[in-house]
Amino acid sequence: MVFFEVAKKSKKSKARAGILHTLHGDILTPAFVPVATKGTLKTIPPKDFKDIGTQVAFVNTFHLTLHPGVDVIKQFGGIHEYAKLPIPLISDSAGFQVFSLGGKKKIKTREGDEGLLLSIGEEGVRFRSPRDGKELMFTPEISMQNQEKIGADILMAFDECIPSGVKYEYSKQATQHTHDWLLRCIAAKGSPSTRSARSGLQQFLYGIVQGGVFKDLRVQSAQFVAEQGIDGIAIGGVSVGETKKEMREQVGWVAPHLPQELPHHLLGIGRIEDILEFVKLGIDTFDCVEPTRLARNGTVFQRQETKFLRIDLLKSKYTKDKNPIQKNCGCYACKNFSLSFLHHLFKERELLGYYLATYHNLFFFEQVFKELRQSIAQGKL
Repeated sequence: MVFFEVAKKSKKSKARAGILHTLHGDILTPAFVPVATKGTLKTIPPKDFKDIGTQVAFVNTFHLTLHPGVDVIKQFGGIHEYAKLPIPLISDSAGFQVFSLGGKKKIKTREGDEGLLLSIGEEGVRFRSPRDGKELMFTPEISMQNQEKIGADILMAFDECIPSGVKYEYSKQATQHTHDWLLRCIAAKGSPSTRSARSGLQQFLYGIVQGGVFKDLRVQSAQFVAEQGIDGIAIGGVSVGETKKEMREQVGWVAPHLPQELPHHLLGIGRIEDILEFVKLGIDTFDCVEPTRLARNGTVFQRQETKFLRIDLLKSKYTKDKNPIQKNCGCYACKNFSLSFLHHLFKERELLGYYLATYHNLFFFEQVFKELRQSIAQGKL
């Protein structure tokens, strides 16, 4: 099976429309990848995915390793069967969660930099579980083994996500770790032609570009990762505290060095205005918690011509508003319920409100990406 094919290239930019082929279905790109952290797209049952238009989701290796445990998931035949997820899935490497959750422990890392983990070394990462405080170890080999047991269609190589504001030498060493670990991930999973034979599944491996806010490190990382035996390439560490200008610069530095025959993923980006710019640089897929997390806090998306607005359902001005969130929106929430009712649900903390807001936000994002694909196909983007 050919994993990725480009169906249409823009003549105005580097945007392209394509298809990712997996055993659990095809993914039309550009595509948004909502985050189903613990094997569930929060508040949304899998039966609704088709109506919403959700093509693919991101599951979290770190959290699934902690509970229920990857061996439990494997006993059920993998995460698709365990969680009844009927779509292609991407699993992260646990690198970002080690980075983000470790910081809550106020633990220092090497070289005196304000730290996020117990320790980071050539072998891997040592950290404390946020569940019980026990010391744990993640290595490239463990990450690959755990992702294989989870059974996602697309796997991310283990990387060291670099926090914003650290020194050049720290970023350089972290980027080297990411490169060394990628080679070990490839060795653990085998070449593209042997990966499915090893795991019994057809799993595709993405290498991750790091480098922090430093152009030379970013370019070197992109060039190194592009030369390895991978099925796709992801850009990491661009949404960890940088300014919007820095974030766009980093992607701009990397984009020219991404192999055109491989799919390109941008990790952790969910602002629609940013996505529109990055699609023009040749990015194919994006993952982020933004639409689901905002929905659970009572914020929904609304479009006014070319502007994308955020609507706070908790505001009193919606108490008597008979309008839907978005006029002419085809989602279940907008076709059936008023802003007044949604305001009431969130004021009373009724669980239905979280479901309806999440449904709308995910549907909204899918419509934006559908329009992006159409614009590329029609030569407008």
